[in-house]
Amino acid sequence: MSMLRKLSALFRGSAHDAAQGVVDANALKILDQEIRDADNAQGKARDDLAGLVARRRMAENEMASFRDQIAKYESSARSALGQGKTDLAREVASRIAELEVEITSRGPLIEDMKTAETRLRTAIASTDQKIETLRREIDIVKVNDSVQRAQTSVALNSAGAQSRIGSAADSLQRIKQRQAIQEEKLNASQALEDRRTGADLDAKLREAGILPGHSSADDVLARLSQPTVTVVTPRIGQSTPDKDPA
Repeated sequence: MSMLRKLSALFRGSAHDAAQGVVDANALKILDQEIRDADNAQGKARDDLAGLVARRRMAENEMASFRDQIAKYESSARSALGQGKTDLAREVASRIAELEVEITSRGPLIEDMKTAETRLRTAIASTDQKIETLRREIDIVKVNDSVQRAQTSVALNSAGAQSRIGSAADSLQRIKQRQAIQEEKLNASQALEDRRTGADLDAKLREAGILPGHSSADDVLARLSQPTVTVVTPRIGQSTPDKDPA
């Protein structure tokens, strides 16, 4: 049974965490809806206030009408008494008494309505101020949320760019390594080929000046420094002049 209670607590805790996650993820939407709900409630409160004011004014108009009737009936009662019409004067006096009872009973009700109006007006004004303050705070939160989302996006993009740059650098390094290995393979292959054909030994001999085909700057200068020798070839039928005896 204890295990079942623990599992039940686990499920409730998981459900609460999931629900809280949903609420947190949609906090701004919930706040906006709550503001709209508060505005709707304020609208209903204003309608109630308007109805209360209308009923209070109607009651006050009725009270004024009662007072006007009392003034009229009092004048009529005096006239009836002046004419000796006691029964009529009593009837009018009875009506005046009824009107005075109505005024007496409705007076406190009107005062209660005025008190309720004042209380309701104060509550509406206070709630309006709270809603306006909350709306401004929500606007600030929305701006901060937008800024933070932009900063997060920039950070993620920057991290992605750095990762791509690092990946590109690694790829470039691998390409250089492959090229260096390929170059070494080609050099080794050429060395083996030169050794097979003897080209490497011939190159060493030419470098030493043993084989023809090697010419250096010193060789060229030495050749140019030698005197020019003119070879004279005698023509047929022409004798070569004798040298003077010494």
